[in-house]
Amino acid sequence: MKHFTKENLLNLPSRYKAHLINSCTGYKSANLIGSKSSSGTSNLAIFNSVVHIGSSPPMLGFILRPLTVKRNTYSNFKETGFFTVNQINTTIIEDAHHTAASYDEQISEFSKTNLTETYLDNFQAPYVKESAIKIGCSYVNEYEIKENGCLLIIGAIEHLYLPEQILQKDGWLSLDRADTVAINGLDAYTLPTLLARFAYAEPDVPVKSIT
Repeated sequence: MKHFTKENLLNLPSRYKAHLINSCTGYKSANLIGSKSSSGTSNLAIFNSVVHIGSSPPMLGFILRPLTVKRNTYSNFKETGFFTVNQINTTIIEDAHHTAASYDEQISEFSKTNLTETYLDNFQAPYVKESAIKIGCSYVNEYEIKENGCLLIIGAIEHLYLPEQILQKDGWLSLDRADTVAINGLDAYTLPTLLARFAYAEPDVPVKSIT
């Protein structure tokens, strides 16, 4: 078994270390965050850090890297108060990955990809038409991670759009039916396979499979 100590990790080449640490924690969510500046320029950027924060009220969060350089996504939702989260599926992975390229703030990533900018129910921020699961969010708060300067951004879920056929009777979403992909590390995309679903775990009660 390969073993890295903290000292080993700190002395690794930068990109090798980034790949290693981003991979070792497991698969991550794959989403495109859409926003629009107050001057009207749309922005689209890929994030692998979107996480569930709470259900009552519905909230999500994502990690934003330090503001040592201009972050158009951050500037936009700070100006307008809104952003969208669009799940990445198998048909758009190349275009989704390209949104990580650093374009000038006056250039929309929609114009550099085959992804379609769309608006729903008068929401100010743009959605990705090709994304099966779309979430409209309002900016709530941010928390600095003092150890590395990153920000945890908190958003309230204002709108949720999804294909009716993936919605189960108990509210669970069958993401495999939406071809939702996950990210392995920084640049690898994978298609998860549903192995099992289990009932709520209780002490001293055998685990029950949900079919």
